[in-house]
Amino acid sequence: MTAPRFAVDQRVRIADRTPAVHHRVPWYAKGQVGTIERVCGEHGQPEHFIRGDGGPRTRLYRVRILQQDLWTDYSGAASDVLELEVFEHWLEEA
Repeated sequence: MTAPRFAVDQRVRIADRTPAVHHRVPWYAKGQVGTIERVCGEHGQPEHFIRGDGGPRTRLYRVRILQQDLWTDYSGAASDVLELEVFEHWLEEA
């Protein structure tokens, strides 16, 4: 197992792309900037399960994004966040 590419509290951008296969990144999170909340270990990639076991296993991170950054009309508390799990190959340094 290699060292994680990103560290807890590091700012990251979620890639803004739409591959023509199943993937787990919701449309509203693509291109958004958040912070790494935790490193979740390695798991099979959804894009590769259609032809096998999802391998090679890839590191997964929990990313925290402020709700007000996701939704321009968000009226909740400024500290409200969305947490979602994103594979390493979908993250870029921000």
